Amino acid sequence: MRRTADAVVIGGGVIGAAIAYNLLKLGMKDVVLCEKATFCSGSTGRCGAGVREQWGSKGNCLLAKASIDMFERLADELDYPHDLEFKQKGYLILAHTEKEWTQFQKNVALQNSLGIRSRLCTPEEAREIVPALNTEGMLGATYNARDGHANPFHVTRAYLTAAERMGADINYFTEVTAIQVSGGKVKAAVTNKGTIEAPIVINAAGPWAKPVAEMVGVDLPLFTQRHQILVTEPVGWILDPMVMSFSIGIYCQQTPHGSLIMGIGDPHEPKGYDIGHSWQFLRDMSRIITRLLPVLKDVRVVRQWSGLYTVTPDAHPILGGVPGLDGYLQAVGFSGHGFMLAPAVGRIIAEMALGMEPFLDVSNLDAGRFERGEYNVEPSVV
Repeated sequence: MRRTADAVVIGGGVIGAAIAYNLLKLGMKDVVLCEKATFCSGSTGRCGAGVREQWGSKGNCLLAKASIDMFERLADELDYPHDLEFKQKGYLILAHTEKEWTQFQKNVALQNSLGIRSRLCTPEEAREIVPALNTEGMLGATYNARDGHANPFHVTRAYLTAAERMGADINYFTEVTAIQVSGGKVKAAVTNKGTIEAPIVINAAGPWAKPVAEMVGVDLPLFTQRHQILVTEPVGWILDPMVMSFSIGIYCQQTPHGSLIMGIGDPHEPKGYDIGHSWQFLRDMSRIITRLLPVLKDVRVVRQWSGLYTVTPDAHPILGGVPGLDGYLQAVGFSGHGFMLAPAVGRIIAEMALGMEPFLDVSNLDAGRFERGEYNVEPSVV
């Protein structure tokens, strides 16, 4: 492990990997990445892998739109020899309540104004897109053919491999235990394997972002929460798009290999770091998904797992620096959507670190917005 660097990135998930790559792409010479376990061992490797630009806030729409632009050319840009499994099969988002349908109309109007080609669908049109769908009780849906999913392991590995080719020092089982600050400036990152002198430290630690921020005296309004996922045996083709409902709190997609991956967001899930899985989830997930997609009633479940969301009060990420502290940046609190926003965020944080103007204005996503009361809750989350 190097003992000096231009920047230290904390976190070996997709956000940290994208930042490290973009730092080098934009001209930084000496980048060290520290991951306390191995790559994709946190939230990235346990995510649902969806990628969508259908959001209810301008900020998330623009981040997602830019990220999908980048996903479309990512394998070529990173010179990755394997399939990233980025498939643009669309997202079909279902409305089951009047409140939700009203919000969807606002969402689509916003998205269209930003160049996002989403559209409203009647239940009959939704059934044409997904013939297996039970539309009973549905008021409508939104659809965007540009949305899709990708393989988080391949995407993260592609970023890391490209970064290593450009000279990055990637260190696994290397935990940052302290960040040294003097005179309001970052001086070094202290790890279990030694100290790395660096003027820039970037917190991309996912579920561990809050304790990392505390190393520099920053108290972030974050909490972690378990989200569970179920996987079926491979079956014949049932779903082209990801099917999602915010009011039910469910999503379901079919992978290129034929398995179905699905999850439920439970607002009553306790805060914490528990990633065990439960029989109750298996029961509830099976009951809800077979009501929406009755064709799945005889499909066998092969496994389930859990991962952690790192949640902010408004379901938007916290991006950027901290007033009065030079050299510390953070890209944290993605509330379950870090994978799909990683390409754009990786570039933005790298631009900030290099003193450049970010290609998207994310000044309203600073940590201080909560103290100022200047934030709006994203309505389109599971």
